[in-house]
Amino acid sequence: MLEYDIVIVGGGGAGLYAALWAAENTILKVAVMTKVYPTRSHTGAAEGGINAVLTHSVGDSPEAHAYDTVKGSDFLADQDAVDIMCKMGAAVIYDIAHRGVPFSRRPDGRIAQRPFGGASFPRTCYAADKTGFYILQTLYEQCLKNNVTFLNEWFLLSIIHNGEKVEGLTAWDIRNGGVHLIKTKAVILATGGHARVYWNRTSNALGNTGDGTAAVLRAGLPLKDMEFIQFHPTGLAKTGILVTEGARGEGGYLRNRDGERFMKRYAPEKMELAPRDIVARAIQTEIDEGRGCGPNGDYICLDLTHLGEEKINERLPQTREHAILYEGVDPVKEPIPIAPTAHYSMGGIDTDKLGRTPIKGLFAAGECACVSVHGANRLGGNSLLDVLVYGRLTALEAVKYADEAPETNPSMAKQKDDERRILELMEADGKESMPQLRRELGNVMMRHFGVFREEASMKEGLEKLREIKERAKHVKVYDTGKRFNTDLVSVLEFLNLVELAPTIAVPAIERRESRGSHARKDYPKRDDKNFLKHSVVRLKDDGELELSWKPVVITKFPPEERKY
Repeated sequence: MLEYDIVIVGGGGAGLYAALWAAENTILKVAVMTKVYPTRSHTGAAEGGINAVLTHSVGDSPEAHAYDTVKGSDFLADQDAVDIMCKMGAAVIYDIAHRGVPFSRRPDGRIAQRPFGGASFPRTCYAADKTGFYILQTLYEQCLKNNVTFLNEWFLLSIIHNGEKVEGLTAWDIRNGGVHLIKTKAVILATGGHARVYWNRTSNALGNTGDGTAAVLRAGLPLKDMEFIQFHPTGLAKTGILVTEGARGEGGYLRNRDGERFMKRYAPEKMELAPRDIVARAIQTEIDEGRGCGPNGDYICLDLTHLGEEKINERLPQTREHAILYEGVDPVKEPIPIAPTAHYSMGGIDTDKLGRTPIKGLFAAGECACVSVHGANRLGGNSLLDVLVYGRLTALEAVKYADEAPETNPSMAKQKDDERRILELMEADGKESMPQLRRELGNVMMRHFGVFREEASMKEGLEKLREIKERAKHVKVYDTGKRFNTDLVSVLEFLNLVELAPTIAVPAIERRESRGSHARKDYPKRDDKNFLKHSVVRLKDDGELELSWKPVVITKFPPEERKY
């Protein structure tokens, strides 16, 4: 049995910043457990930037940032949490800049900021179009400097709690094999999102399979607002790989097959810089109504040619590299083919405004958590801010809790259960192909729970998800070895997605309105009377999902019509 005072699960931005703040503020034993080497975490794929109101943000204010965030969320964000996040923005930026993040700068040396969708001021700090990459590298170096313990290549299996407080967790040691019991007083889950449930078209890394979120579900704890999946407007047409919103922030145009800048029909004031849900729906509408580009009319063009080679190379070098590599087009000379791609999970583990779950000592931060600061739609640039603010806040809360918490005594029963579960996977009949089922899962999610939704189609999709879940019982792990068993890890990840898919479908069917990323053709209007509330799902003892609702926290900004 391994023993630590605080275990942080996940080595991305939220996990590393949490580890850093915990290590600097306590003498307790802090460990980061991550299934991939930390610098391979998905935070490294965040391109466009991080929002904050800095001292030189002329005319801007934390309150304006909070209003933009709440309006962008279609008024489903909890405003007390939004207020905390926006007020902490500048402190977080200056902290990571002083630690070594090489932000792009203005001629006078101050941190540069550019416009992003849904914002009333240019408040997005950036490091070219590799912001997340630089943040991730810097935080990892700082964790090493502060002697944080790393359990690299360990896969989370289960969370152990007694109904009141957390006692530990179980994990598979990928490098050496075997299920291990880890005793701890506090756990911070920072395991990222679950948009890989849309396997066939997503901007997410292969590892974004909702491991922490699924473990929370199996532990009988609540998930919140799972129906809200953000489709980023600009994924590369062939692969779904992200083209940063910074491309439009720098002045890029969206054009249909006629060369028209069609956003004037959907958001005449903001145009290409409208919030992501509005732009994604506009692009999908253009495609659906026959104005798409290409021989099959299945994509839209993102035109950067007027920006010039110097600006593209300075501000958007990775965008150019990806367009050339994956689409065979040079954005200096020709438009980039793009289409909406499953991108971000607004829903996740139900927490309060400080990242605390209903179980004492169990916290969640970053994309796996639903605080909720993003509501029904996240603004570009707020993800990295959320990651860092709540990495920091949960670290301080975990330190405070672990300092005073008594020793835990986790039962070994969960370890034995997980060992039995893995053995059963290796002894399964194997009549179902995991890769085939994974593709089917992605097709069902995109077809029935995509950019646009309607009840009959979603109910059909839910039945298909239940069929896939039943068939998944016959998936076999063929590699029975212990060391670096990637076959086992792939199957465990797939089974997490299979468990999470219905948690998206069930509340999506019951939310009979259109709000943010949840756009229904049969209920095209927002319904504040009946649905200005969060959905909450739990797994019952019989394996079925229980759906309930909880109120949204409204402080300064009453709901209003959302116009751009």
